[in-house]
Amino acid sequence: MRILTKGTTLTFIVKSERRRWLGAAAAITASSLLIAGCGSSSNGGSSGSSANSGSSGNSAVTFIPKSLGNKYFQASDGGGKAAVAEFKGTFKEVGPTEASPTAQSSFIQTATQQHAGAIVLAANDPNAVCADLNTAKQAGVKVVTFDSDTQCRDVFINQVTVQGVADGLVDSMGKHLKGTGKVGIESGGPNATNLNAWVSAIKTTMAQKYPGIKIVDVVYGNDADADSYNAAKGLIQNHPDLNGIIAPDSVAVKEAAHFLSDSPQYKGKVWLTGLGLPSELKDYVHKGTIEQFGLWNPEDLGYLAAYAANALVTGKIKGAEGDKFTAGKLGSYTVGKKGEIVLGPLKVFDKSNVDNFSF
Repeated sequence: MRILTKGTTLTFIVKSERRRWLGAAAAITASSLLIAGCGSSSNGGSSGSSANSGSSGNSAVTFIPKSLGNKYFQASDGGGKAAVAEFKGTFKEVGPTEASPTAQSSFIQTATQQHAGAIVLAANDPNAVCADLNTAKQAGVKVVTFDSDTQCRDVFINQVTVQGVADGLVDSMGKHLKGTGKVGIESGGPNATNLNAWVSAIKTTMAQKYPGIKIVDVVYGNDADADSYNAAKGLIQNHPDLNGIIAPDSVAVKEAAHFLSDSPQYKGKVWLTGLGLPSELKDYVHKGTIEQFGLWNPEDLGYLAAYAANALVTGKIKGAEGDKFTAGKLGSYTVGKKGEIVLGPLKVFDKSNVDNFSF
C-alpha cells in the first residue's frame, strides 16, 4: 500500500483529473469522426453505400464466374484482371466449383460484406441470385453481368447478339448438310440465360433457313466434362441416324469432340460445330474431328466487363440506353436497350487460324 501525504494527494488528484479530461477529449474526437464517417453520402446511403457509391470511385472489382477451373472463364477473368490493373483498381476472382443455380450466392454475399465497388457475374440462373444481387445494389455495389444475364443488374455485357450466334452456327451446319438431315443440340447448364436464348434462336433459325433439317433433341452437359461427354454419347446413341451436333457451349463442344475422337465409327457420319476455345479444340481440328467452330475473344469479354464496372462506379454511365464509355484498348462502347452492351461479332475458327490464338 502507498501512503500519500497532503502534497502527494494533491498531485495525485490533479493527475487523475488530467487523465479524465484527456480521455473525455479523446472520446469526443472519436465520436466526431464516427459521426462524420456515418454521415449521408452523395446518394443518401449509409457508410456501406457511401464506400461503394458511384461518386466514390471504389474500383474494387470482384469477378464471379459460373464455376472455377473452366478455361473459358479463366480467360475472361484474366482479361478482367488486366483491365482492372489498367485503371488501377483491385481485382478478386471467387466462385463455386460447379455451376448450380444458387452456388454463387455466398460469394455475392461476401463481396457485399467486403464493400466491393462492383461485382462482375456470369450467372448460372437468371433469378436464383437476384435477392443477393439486390442486397448488394442496395449497399451501393454496382452489378455487371457478362456471358449470361440476370434480371437484376445494372448492365449486361453480351459477347454477341443472340441472333448472331444462331445465324453463325445454323449456317455452318446447314451448308455442310446441304439443307437436309437430323441434328441434335448439346448445351451447358439448363438454366443459363444465354444458352437457353441461343438454343431457342437456333431452333427458330434452323426452321426458317433450313426446313429440311430436323432438330431431334436437346441435351445438357451442366458445364462439366464428364456430364458433357456422356451427354454427347447419349445423344448419338439414342439417335443412330443423327447427322450433326450443334454445341453452343465451350465445355459441351469440347467433350462432344472428345467423344467423337474416342469413337472413330462416327467419323464422317456426325458433323460437329459449336462455340469453343481454340486452345481446347485445335488438336481435334487437326485430327479432323471438328472442321470449324465459332467464338469471340473471352479475354476481351472480361476486359470490357471490367471497364463497364469502372464506368458505373465512377459515375461515367448509369446503365441507361445511349450512355457511352471507353474501354481501354477496345475503344468506345454505347449502352443499348435494357442495359445491354455487345462486344462484337462471332468469329470462325478452322485449320487456317486455330493455332494463332492462345485462349
